[in-house]
Amino acid sequence: QVQLVESGGGLVQTGDSLKLSCVVTGGTVSTHVVAWFRQAPGKERERIATLVRGGTFTFYTDSVKGRFTIARDNAKNTVYLQMNSLKPEDTAVYYCAAREPEKSGYNYWGQGTQVTVSS
Repeated sequence: QVQLVESGGGLVQTGDSLKLSCVVTGGTVSTHVVAWFRQAPGKERERIATLVRGGTFTFYTDSVKGRFTIARDNAKNTVYLQMNSLKPEDTAVYYCAAREPEKSGYNYWGQGTQVTVSS
């Protein structure tokens, strides 16, 4: 059973940086598609960054492009989300998710970590 545990959230000010971590157990990050999602109050969950196995392809939604970076450490079986130049609109619960490459939907989810950016 694949399990994901996020950490690293917190309360920061506009312009600060945070690095979220997602530790994966029961599976390997190198063979799964992994992604970070976020859900702000009153809004739908959105996928903001994706890392395809092998690290050959990454995807970022426009609102975080150039500020956020998704990366992984295969040795630690951990996926990271480096967030720079944070804005109040980045405030949300951030989720790590994973799926097998042949599946279309993400079937493994973490519990989420809160990120709050004050103005």
